[in-house]
Amino acid sequence: MTIREDYFKRESLFGLVKQLYPICRSITGDGVRNTLAIVKELIPLQIHEVPTGTEVFDWKIPKEWNIKEAWIKNSNGEKVVNFADSNLHVLSYSRPIDKKISLEELKQNLFTLPEQPEVIPHKTSYFKENWGFCISQNQLLNLQEDTYHVYIDSSLRKGSLTYGELYLEGNSEREILISTHICHPSLCNDNLSGISVAAHLAEILTGKPRLNYSYRFLFIPATIGSISWLALNRSKLENIEHGLVLSCLGDPGKTMTFKKSRDEDAEINKIVEKVLIDSGILYEIRDFAPNGYDERQYCSPGLNLPVGLLMRTPYGEFPEYHTSADNLDFIRAESLSGSLTILEDIIYIVENNGNYLNQNPYCEPNLTSRGLYETIGGRTQSNDVQIAVQWVLNFSDGKHSLLDISRRSGLKFKMIKKAADMLIEKGLLQPAH
Repeated sequence: MTIREDYFKRESLFGLVKQLYPICRSITGDGVRNTLAIVKELIPLQIHEVPTGTEVFDWKIPKEWNIKEAWIKNSNGEKVVNFADSNLHVLSYSRPIDKKISLEELKQNLFTLPEQPEVIPHKTSYFKENWGFCISQNQLLNLQEDTYHVYIDSSLRKGSLTYGELYLEGNSEREILISTHICHPSLCNDNLSGISVAAHLAEILTGKPRLNYSYRFLFIPATIGSISWLALNRSKLENIEHGLVLSCLGDPGKTMTFKKSRDEDAEINKIVEKVLIDSGILYEIRDFAPNGYDERQYCSPGLNLPVGLLMRTPYGEFPEYHTSADNLDFIRAESLSGSLTILEDIIYIVENNGNYLNQNPYCEPNLTSRGLYETIGGRTQSNDVQIAVQWVLNFSDGKHSLLDISRRSGLKFKMIKKAADMLIEKGLLQPAH
């Protein structure tokens, strides 16, 4: 990639986050639809609507929530809190209210973070009817004894849950699932980074020739969205061979973090670990735990799909998490770009891994006569290729994949793949069937 191409890649990734940032999203409603409409300008998404009341496993699709306006006024008519200033100011899924109350009663419906007095927290009440405002601790301390007018112009009506889906058909029904959540209002790292990186990865794959695998991208509300998709698409689950949930991919943290799927032996765990090793960046591999994002739904015991979670700094481990500080100033274009590069490398292994058979397995073949071995010694790039050739020949017994050979040898996967291609060209290697 040229410097110019890398610049436009970064600008495009950050630009989509910037475009989506002002939209108020929740698990349902027009904010989700508006978000998906913008993503659809980049990739050919199919938009699905799941009606209120639809049973999805142990859950039901809730009423659809939308909001137009909300504020708190003091007795002088001054707006001391205004939803127009921040989407986070209203407890998500707040019922409508138009009432004058005392400061004491108001405080019972205010949410703050005392340990971070300048930020607004993100709070929700999806499945229990409530109302409330989220404000900074400093705002709370500035409120005087007074009568306050609280007003929330919202609606909770029968409607639907909306999600976006893109299916890219490959040469095989074997499927790679990429999932990201779309339900958080104005949170850049925990929400919009995953949307942007997933959308740009889909755009890249859409522009490629027909791939070996089929790819399914889901842009869904967290928890209820994945539960809904899984409940309504059970016939498709057996095709999912690898999967990733994407979130928190834009923060300035230097470490990539991967949370493994529930199945310790799932190949996606090995693929991601190998990519992170080959990348040379700092990384951390974490075992599966039944908390987090939608990976916990995909990996529930009745399904046990091979789906892991890819992040930079993990959720809940940066102070900006679920606060107004997770804004456009917090994320970095280069972090988004670096995360996308890691995903492209993951797809490269998925698409190019395979098992092969050595066509001359009795002792080493004469590599010099085939132009595959230098007669003059010395540590050079070609020496690395020669070592890779030897590893591929020795372990291409139909039982070891190129990924297995790469992990065992410690050589980069792309080097192993290059050696395999050279051996195939010389008639020394064939795919195992």
